[in-house]
Amino acid sequence: MSSNTKRIVKIFDTTLRDGEQSPGCSMNIQEKLEVARRLEKLGVDIIEAGFPASSPGDLESVKTIAGIIKDCTVAGLCRALEKDIDASREALTTAADPRIHIFLATSPLHMEYKLKMTADQVFEQAAASVKYAKQFCSNIEFSAEDAFRSDPDFVCRVFGAAIAAGATTLNFPDTVGYALPDEFGARIRYIKEHTPGMEKAVLSVHCHNDLGLAVANSLAAIENGADQAECTINGIGERAGNASLEEIVMGLRVRKDYVNADTRIDATQIYTASRLISQVTGVKVQPNKAIVGENAFAHEAGIHQHGVMANRETYEIMTPESIGIPKNRMVLGKHSGRHAFEERLNDMGYTVDAETLESVFAEFKALADKKKVVSDRDIEALVMGVSAAVPETYKLDHWAINTGSALGATAIIKLLHKGGDARKQVAVGDGPVDAIFTAINEIVGKKPELELYEIGSITGGSTSQGESMVKIAFEGRHWNGRGVSTDVLESSIKAYLSAINAMEWDLAAGASKSPRREPLREGGV
Repeated sequence: MSSNTKRIVKIFDTTLRDGEQSPGCSMNIQEKLEVARRLEKLGVDIIEAGFPASSPGDLESVKTIAGIIKDCTVAGLCRALEKDIDASREALTTAADPRIHIFLATSPLHMEYKLKMTADQVFEQAAASVKYAKQFCSNIEFSAEDAFRSDPDFVCRVFGAAIAAGATTLNFPDTVGYALPDEFGARIRYIKEHTPGMEKAVLSVHCHNDLGLAVANSLAAIENGADQAECTINGIGERAGNASLEEIVMGLRVRKDYVNADTRIDATQIYTASRLISQVTGVKVQPNKAIVGENAFAHEAGIHQHGVMANRETYEIMTPESIGIPKNRMVLGKHSGRHAFEERLNDMGYTVDAETLESVFAEFKALADKKKVVSDRDIEALVMGVSAAVPETYKLDHWAINTGSALGATAIIKLLHKGGDARKQVAVGDGPVDAIFTAINEIVGKKPELELYEIGSITGGSTSQGESMVKIAFEGRHWNGRGVSTDVLESSIKAYLSAINAMEWDLAAGASKSPRREPLREGGV
């Protein structure tokens, strides 16, 4: 157990960098901006916005985020190379509080087989890269990639040199998720006690979840003196993912009697942040996921239900309200006015500009004509459909489907092109969805590979909106799309068009997002 003095641990969110590196989790610039604003509202201390040297698209997205976010530090990741540092410097020019984050591997395995460098060369390059970056930015973080599998004394030596060169944060990652909590906590304590000049810098940890222990290791590190935890919303990230932000934050908050540490996070924003990440990446949260899963506050067993009804604390160590799970306080329907609708948006944690409000309210009115009651989940879906959308190269005008067990399926799709012309196509397919997607492909003149197609309901009941998710690939690059409608075929059309528009927008802009360039394949914390 730690001392009675409560410490404030910094939360370094890398959802937009390490999280986006996980397969299928790429985001367009509008989605990244929406995530960055949500992270700012959540209260994270540092947003790692991307890896500027990895592609022109990443540099541009980091630059855009840096120019908008004012209440958080914005960081750009780079290798210990001057050209990478220059890219981060360019991307962070307009940031209110910029941080250049440099990484270099220190484990024998990585130094021999990946870097092909000696320990002395790594030591010298670490110090030189920090010194170079310090000319442009006062806030420098240095990460020793694969630190846990490195010699502890060598890490202390490298960290000491980085501090002497101007590093203000030293990050000790468990890059491959190899550590167990007790030994990881002990290692952090050793680094804290044996690094020359450690009192001048913040000690950070970055844990991966390959053995399912990323959060446990992060909490053990905090208990043993770590000052910063690096994590992602929903734990997304490379391979099995990163430490989950919501689990670290609520672990500290619920067990403050033991750890005596806390964060500046506004926990009531956790649920909406989790939902946002799930929606923009198309990666659903598992039902039994801690804190934010659908079943996290569900009780089915009779004895549990009886206990919760008598006293919630019998089976709940935190309340749904504490993480911002919305509760319907008033019924919204077709007679609801703009003021009531805007109030509900504010209650749900959304702040939108006047133009977006107008668009979302119009969508709400159209939905209210189809549904008697519009739920918070419905509203959430409407907001995401409007705020994170890319410019529409193609817009749905109308559609018709003819299908049956003895008929096959025929789709008639009419799209409006941004140039002003209408384009109509009839196509047949193995089923209605196949016919729809074939017709759209023929209009667009491209045939992307459909990597994923999922459909579900936003709420219960026969009038629920259908929510469709698609992932497409074209020429080695990948895009997500999402659509909602009370008609599941229409939601499928909207989802596919959303992905097509993202593809068209990216191809027109020439911003390469995926596959990633060689620098990212060389590693990362």
